[in-house]
Amino acid sequence: MFEGKKILVTGGTGSIGKALVDILLTFDPAVVRILSRDENKQFEMQEERKVQKELRFLLGDVRDKERLSYAMKDIDYVFHLAALKHVPACEYNPFEAVRTNVIGSQNVIEAALENKVKKVLFSSSDKAISPTNTMGASKLIAEKLFVSANSYKGNHKTVFSSVRFGNVIGSRGSVIPLFFKKIMKEKKITVTDLKMKRFMMSQTEACSLMLDALRIAKGGEIFVLKMPVVQLNDLVEAIISIVEEKFNILKDEIYIEEIGLRPGEKVVEELLMNEEIPLVYEKDNMFIIPSDYTKVEDASKTVKSVHYRADCLACNQLAVKDIKNIILKEVNLLDFLWSDR
Repeated sequence: MFEGKKILVTGGTGSIGKALVDILLTFDPAVVRILSRDENKQFEMQEERKVQKELRFLLGDVRDKERLSYAMKDIDYVFHLAALKHVPACEYNPFEAVRTNVIGSQNVIEAALENKVKKVLFSSSDKAISPTNTMGASKLIAEKLFVSANSYKGNHKTVFSSVRFGNVIGSRGSVIPLFFKKIMKEKKITVTDLKMKRFMMSQTEACSLMLDALRIAKGGEIFVLKMPVVQLNDLVEAIISIVEEKFNILKDEIYIEEIGLRPGEKVVEELLMNEEIPLVYEKDNMFIIPSDYTKVEDASKTVKSVHYRADCLACNQLAVKDIKNIILKEVNLLDFLWSDR
């Protein structure tokens, strides 16, 4: 699908973006353009991947429609990952979240139509479900924009779809690197609520979902990976266990401070809205929420009797040993540990 094709990744210097770019390069594309506003991360990524002649780095912001349109010249596929993702930052700067996550997404849609892009995939969040914070609300609106784009595109053949992520282990938005750094520097972990439950996925799973979704997208769907659940107290226990084994800091030396929920946070996250459940189609590894413009093929219809929440009985909650194994596989501890000792 990607051989000889031209691809744009917005926000491609982020942790998921970098992982996706590395996978895309294995398919021998003609070019992979990376649009981001962080010149330092672009420089670092260029230095790490000097041998990759297919890469092009473009400084720019999704808020700038003219720059986006230039970046999409002759592009076949777009992965739209650029976003403001941190809940507290978006709560404190709500209109900045709107400008990037909402207006920026509309700019991506319009630039794709202008340039006759084949397919565009937007990365959303489980926080878009019954949102209680600005980040989630902005992601929900962006989802709606990508669904509706399939109705007003007219004669354009561009396909617009979305994927809905949980928390990605080891990404810049993940608490895992923060917890490790806090232990190494202060022998302390600050948590909000140890009963908190979150859907978790690895960067590998996130990238696989995006590639599968883009391949089968017909337009207007939202693809949701079937993710396991992690309870915060189990995550903390797994991290402390790794630190004990790898860095000889004893569990008894580490202080856990529980501070309560921050503004806009939920104790339990959700993946599907009640209104979506009767519409959902199911595949082995994902749920597909169709729109009025979508006919889902090769998927059986499923009606869930429960809200797909992180505390539902149908969810797979990971044990501490499983969480440890995933962290050790997905996270390079040396990247953020030694510099802080």
